[in-house]
Amino acid sequence: MPRRTFHRAPEAERRHDLIEATLDCIAESGLEGATVRQIADRAGVTPGLIRHYFHSKEQILQEAYRVVIARLTEKASRVAGNPDERLREFIVINLTEPVANSRSLSLWASFISRVSVDPELAAIHREGYLGFRDALEALLAEFLAARGEDASPARCRSLSIAINGLLDGLWLEGCLAGELFGESELVSIALATVEALLGLRLTADSA
Repeated sequence: MPRRTFHRAPEAERRHDLIEATLDCIAESGLEGATVRQIADRAGVTPGLIRHYFHSKEQILQEAYRVVIARLTEKASRVAGNPDERLREFIVINLTEPVANSRSLSLWASFISRVSVDPELAAIHREGYLGFRDALEALLAEFLAARGEDASPARCRSLSIAINGLLDGLWLEGCLAGELFGESELVSIALATVEALLGLRLTADSA
């Protein structure tokens, strides 16, 4: 297992380095295998230094899960362009690297197995899910309004729930067995399905 180079740095950067080492360990060994000792070895520090920044293993796991959730959502929430382009890019980003890869799946699977029994992780998961859905609802509202269609909160909420479920399923299939699909096949399926749900075409360059 390669060790990270740990250096003197501001507290925020030190915490970041320790969380990255934690994610490396979880991706390789799962939540149970990612012990404080293993994380310390990976970061090139003593277990005591980890306890200086995180009062328990549970706390560093919670912070690590926040990072996992943020990385699955933050890039997609920063899409730019006109309403057509932004909605289309949001879909594409969620089904391609670096959001969709084996490491992301390994981390997600490790944490999701604990969400139902750990209230703190459940709260982080819920916050991330709602943040993702809020971003999608906003994109749908802009897209539908620009087309002169019904962009009511109720309709956008319903559509965002359906599209989120679609993306989750295709993301999981792509991460688990990407070799079974052609290049961009899952993206094409997602775009076609979203168009069917909306009853409108998504174009890369809106008129």
